[in-house]
Amino acid sequence: MGRITQRRPVTRISLGHGATRRPDTLAVEEPLEIRVLGQPLAVTMRTPGHDVELAAGFLVSEGVVRTGADFRTAIHCGGPGTGGVENTYNVLDVALAPGVEPPSTDLTRNFYTTSSCGVCGKASIDAVRTVSAHDVSGDAFTIDARTIAGFPDALRERQEVFDRTGGLHAAALFDAETGELLVVREDVGRHNAVDKVVGWAVLNDRLPLRRHVLQVSGRASFELVQKALMAGIPMLSAVSAPSSLAVELAEEGGLTLVGFVRGDHLNVYAGVERVVAPVPVTG
Repeated sequence: MGRITQRRPVTRISLGHGATRRPDTLAVEEPLEIRVLGQPLAVTMRTPGHDVELAAGFLVSEGVVRTGADFRTAIHCGGPGTGGVENTYNVLDVALAPGVEPPSTDLTRNFYTTSSCGVCGKASIDAVRTVSAHDVSGDAFTIDARTIAGFPDALRERQEVFDRTGGLHAAALFDAETGELLVVREDVGRHNAVDKVVGWAVLNDRLPLRRHVLQVSGRASFELVQKALMAGIPMLSAVSAPSSLAVELAEEGGLTLVGFVRGDHLNVYAGVERVVAPVPVTG
């Protein structure tokens, strides 16, 4: 799978049976520097692949790109014809549509991200609370809880690289009305997987993503709720727990937040009016 996975030797130890030397498949992690009009903006540790989607989704989360028309082109820097050194495909330069204001590259924004936390470098929590161009609170629809309960399995079935490495997060976008799975992306960073899904929507000019559900393979953090709101996604479903700040932001933004979606159980932490339970809610 090219640069997405890598084979490395590993010593496998089985208690009571000794040790054996064998090759193992690892998920690749490399830095990606995102530039806008030649100016460095962010560095994120990611799994190579779908880099243009990643950059587009990142710019949505930062409030720079609001619709597909705002995003023009992107090119990996370096290599023949670009005036750079040999292309490592780890630097991506984005061009915005005419009239779209480029993001600030003020050093106080400190856009260094890691595969585990996409906003650790932000100067303050106030800087994270970006105002979305899309209001999801008025996105009125309902979805059966049984449909939501099936999303993690549908996502898991499409995690091709996870099957080989066991080391990637995943995100998927579902149509809330039909339950159709539209796109799946994997990455070493949960925030990158979501950015790639949102970036797919940007490149297909589908923003805002009204009446869609974002399903993630891990926990629901503040940052993932933020990214959903910025893309106009009204519902976020997670296999694991949400954080308290994620629930707070979901309530403020009118987003439906679902967690611990496992088997025939799920918890609705915000926006329960969109979820239709198979039996009346009690308690």
